Amino acid sequence: MFMKSSAKSGLRGWLKRSLAMAILAGAVAFAAPAQANDTIKIGFSMALTGGLAGAGKGALIAMQVWAEDTNAAGGLLGKQVELVYYDDQTNPANVPGIYTKLLDVDEVDFVVSGYGTNLIAPAMPIVMQRGLVFPSLFGLAVNEKFNYPNYFQIMPAGPEPLTDWSKGFYSVAMAQDPPPKTIALVGADAEFAKNAVKGARIQAEALGLEIVYDESYHPKTPDFTPIVNAIQARNPDMVFVGSYPPDSVGMVKAATEVGLKTKLFGGGMVGLQFASIMTALGPKLNGIVNYDFWVPEPTLKFEGVEAFLAKYQKAAEGQGVDPLGYYLQPYAYAYLQVLGQAITATDSADHAVIGEYIRNNSFDTVVGNVSFAPNGEWAKTRVLMVQYQGIEDNELATFTKAGTRVVLYPEEWKSGTVNYPYAE
Repeated sequence: MFMKSSAKSGLRGWLKRSLAMAILAGAVAFAAPAQANDTIKIGFSMALTGGLAGAGKGALIAMQVWAEDTNAAGGLLGKQVELVYYDDQTNPANVPGIYTKLLDVDEVDFVVSGYGTNLIAPAMPIVMQRGLVFPSLFGLAVNEKFNYPNYFQIMPAGPEPLTDWSKGFYSVAMAQDPPPKTIALVGADAEFAKNAVKGARIQAEALGLEIVYDESYHPKTPDFTPIVNAIQARNPDMVFVGSYPPDSVGMVKAATEVGLKTKLFGGGMVGLQFASIMTALGPKLNGIVNYDFWVPEPTLKFEGVEAFLAKYQKAAEGQGVDPLGYYLQPYAYAYLQVLGQAITATDSADHAVIGEYIRNNSFDTVVGNVSFAPNGEWAKTRVLMVQYQGIEDNELATFTKAGTRVVLYPEEWKSGTVNYPYAE
């Protein structure tokens, strides 16, 4: 009996010790995540190699500047910000795996998109399944097919992105006397360009313009002279182009060589905003009217933008990225500003709470005041139409001066008048 009692006593002692150890282990297990979670992790993919690497690496520098600024100001929710990112190699097929790893292995608190339509769309199903807030960097009409309420696009396309994208091009054209009557539409056979041309087609039809040429080309087309010759044969009053950087360069060179005779040329040409391409093309850019998002005109001096650009330009030295950082970089900083301001305002890391706040508030950023429509696009379009004017050389300093890319649209940001027609 004694032995039995002793055994019970020993068992009770073992249970007590085991329970104490379990409680201690539980406390340690609970404490470990607290130590691990002393940062706010923001995860994303970014094109650091491949076709969009030049822009992607510049965007990353801008995002790192934001993180440094935010951490210097105390971080978010009393924690320092940590950026966790992987190279998507400009390959949409890599994106789902990256975001799965960010969420399941790295256990990031928030995700934001990489750069560009083709690299944003593949992340959407994962983000939607988990109910995450998803700030997005320069995707055209990505949410048209998803209708996801927590998608927020920093590119200022506007609430109807397909048509808002090219609205300024038509606004400039139709204000001329007499207005144009015919148009040629041409674009790369790729998602962004197809969307840009689709929107341009819708507007042309709505305005009663005759579409005399409407063709796409393979993205790896080596010579654009035959395309420009075919367009010239139709003698259009306007030529709208939806293109990526390599083909934008090819199209401008071909237009110059052929001597394209049209009244308005440009519209949706990606790449003409990049310092390397501007300096390569130089005077060949004169007269082109094309979209842009920020240029060094006196009407666009938003609070904080010049201070940001100074930091970016210093950080960009020797990195093989755009040395000016006018196009994408302010928006890469701004979409994190929106997320950071929403986290701070709500004092929360709850995605539903933060999403609701972003939907119903406006944000002061380096690209101006930003608010969102129900589809996650800007509530009001601010796709600029600028015209390259007075370019006489290929020097980088030329493109830092006001008057080189004159803002023609929207009216409230206008900084000059159009030189019309293009062919003169």
